[in-house]
Amino acid sequence: QVQLVESGGGLVQAGGSLRLSCAASGSTFRLNAMGWYRQAPGKQRELVASIASSGNTYHADSVKGRFVIARDNAKNTVYLQMNSLKPEDAAVYYCNYVPPAPLKWGQGTRVTVSS
Repeated sequence: QVQLVESGGGLVQAGGSLRLSCAASGSTFRLNAMGWYRQAPGKQRELVASIASSGNTYHADSVKGRFVIARDNAKNTVYLQMNSLKPEDAAVYYCNYVPPAPLKWGQGTRVTVSS
């Protein structure tokens, strides 16, 4: 059974950078579109960025120009490079398929941004 395990979150000052990683098990990773989602307290979970099996990417307007999603199919890993972090980026970040599989939500990784 495929598992998705997020890592890389932490505390960073505004303007700083973090790189999140999501390691997936299973041999079909390269065939799936993957996404990074986030949920801030009191808000709905939202899609931040996605990457298709072809490598085509999507970034939400709120992160465009600051975040970059990438994937390494040889490592079954999807990354989210986050630069110029803002306090409003603070959230728990999750990876999942696009569209998301309800049973594949993991623990996520928390990003805290201090102003």
